[in-house]
Parts: sequence; structure tokens; C-alpha cells
Amino acid sequence: MEIGSVIISIILSFVVSAVAGRLLIPVLRSLKAGQSIKEIGPTWHKNKQGTPTMGGLMFIFSMAVVLLTVGAPDLAAGRLGGLYTYLFALVFGAIGFLDDYMKVKKKENTGLTAGPKFLLQLAAAIVFTLLLRNEGYLTPDLYIPFINVTLQLPWIVYMVFAAFVMVGTVNAVNITDGIDGLSSSVTVPVALFFTVVAAQWQHREISILAGALVGGLLGFLIYNFHPAKVFMGDTGSLFMGGMVCGLAFALDMPLILVLVGIVYIAETLSDIIQVTYFKLTHGKRIFRMAPLHHHFEMGGWSEVKLVTVFAGVTVLFCLLAYAGVMNRYPV
Repeated sequence: MEIGSVIISIILSFVVSAVAGRLLIPVLRSLKAGQSIKEIGPTWHKNKQGTPTMGGLMFIFSMAVVLLTVGAPDLAAGRLGGLYTYLFALVFGAIGFLDDYMKVKKKENTGLTAGPKFLLQLAAAIVFTLLLRNEGYLTPDLYIPFINVTLQLPWIVYMVFAAFVMVGTVNAVNITDGIDGLSSSVTVPVALFFTVVAAQWQHREISILAGALVGGLLGFLIYNFHPAKVFMGDTGSLFMGGMVCGLAFALDMPLILVLVGIVYIAETLSDIIQVTYFKLTHGKRIFRMAPLHHHFEMGGWSEVKLVTVFAGVTVLFCLLAYAGVMNRYPV
């Protein structure tokens, strides 16, 4: 394992992200880049109106610093999986930045329309899949955890599968970003899982990138934990979603997202179920409010309790995921 490099990447990313936050938040305030709160959301969220958004720039920047310093030997040696994964996530972050900019400019919680956003995300997913294939990181052999076997698919089928999973994962992470510190706290153990697995499998460039995500998010949480001084915005949540699915595909194990992304999936399914049931029953609801974190909020859970429980569930499922893949490349 490249333990030393991984630890350095985590620490460096944490420090850069934390320092960047001290500099960025006053700038965002001066630019009046405040979050607009949805009218249909919980009423007590109204006091969050105007909190600076686009704070995801903190960990996006910190990861770039790590990639260009700790990851420099890999770039020089032509090991570009980490760079491709970062750039893939960065495309989603750019889409999110455009979305945030439009929201701030219009002073309302609507940015890019669904059609253009989906097409941009789909294009990014296809290009990333082709890059990983050409560089030898990705095969059409779908690895199945626990039973330690692979299912070979035709490339065209795998491409469709990959695009669906990538776009779905990115938007699921985006949906999870609904209360102070939730999506970042849930993603830290996910990133730590990928860090450990990549290091164990001798994918140095991937382990360094995943470690940088761990450190960057911890630095961001200094300002995002309740009560939040800054939100990551779509800039951060779409980038973070891109990193989560990008790391899974760079390690050629996309099915593991079912376990490590259990909270993202639950949040998304709650939204789909709520909308579908509402339409079918002409106004009835299953959840008090969707997505799932709002359901628990309406039931009296505090934001801190929600974050603690959801992050704890993710930790347990990441441990289960590790048990499912640990025999793929035994040490």
C-alpha cells in the first residue's frame, strides 16, 4: 500500500480546503452568491436563505492541488486514471456551477432546465467510459462482489449501463444534498472506502485522488456542518457525484455503488415513490415529505441526528462492501 502518499493527500487536501474556505466564503458573501430556498421545502429552512453557495469550489480546488503535487509522479509516468476521473467530475462540477450561477442571478431556486443538463451529463459519461476503456482501466466484464465472478457484456450494452449508472449516481448525490453537512458526511466514508481499496489493489493514482476527496470534504465540513456557513451548491454536489461514480468505474467495480451509495439510492427512491404515488392516487403521500431526509425532519429529527444516522448507515454498508470485494485481489 502507498500509505504515506495517501495520508499526505488526505492531510494536504484537508488543509487546502479549510484555508480556501476562509478566503472563499467572504468573497461569496460580497458577491451575494446566496442560496435560494424552495417554497415547497420545510418552513424552518427559510432561515437558511442567503447562505453562500458554490462552496464546493473549496474541495474541487484542494483536490486539484493534490493531483498536481502528490500525484505528479503518476502523471509523469503516464498513469492518468486519476486525472481522467478528476476531469470527469470537473465537467459535472462545471454543469453545477452554471446551474448555481443562473440561480444566483435570477434569485430563485431554478437553474438549468432538465433537458440540457441531462444531455451534458450523458455526453460526459460516454466520453469518460471511452477514455477508461482506451487506457485499460475498464473492461466490459461486470464484477459481481461477494461471489467474486465477472459477467462479460457486449461493449455497447456496457456503455448503456455505464451511462445510466453514472448519470443516475450523480443526480442521486445531488438529491442527498438537502440539509447541513448531509451529503458531504455521507460521502466521506464512501471516499475512504475507495481510498483503501485502491491502495490495496496498488492503484496509486486512484488512491491518492480518493484520499484527496476525503480530506477536501473534511475541510469543507468545518464550514458546512450545522449551522452551515456555506453550501456546496450544485457546483459541489454534481462534482462529488461525478467523483463517487468515477472512482467506482476507474476501479472497474460499478456494482459496488449499490452498497456504498445506499443512502443516495434511498433518497432517490423516496423521491420517485412519492411523486409516482402522488400522481396515481391524486394527491396522497407515502412520506411526510420527500426526499427521505425531509421525511425524518418532519418527524422531529434534528439535522445533526439525521447526518449522524445517515453517515453511520453508510459506514456500515461501506464495511459490508469491503467484505464483498476484499478477495478480488488478495494481498
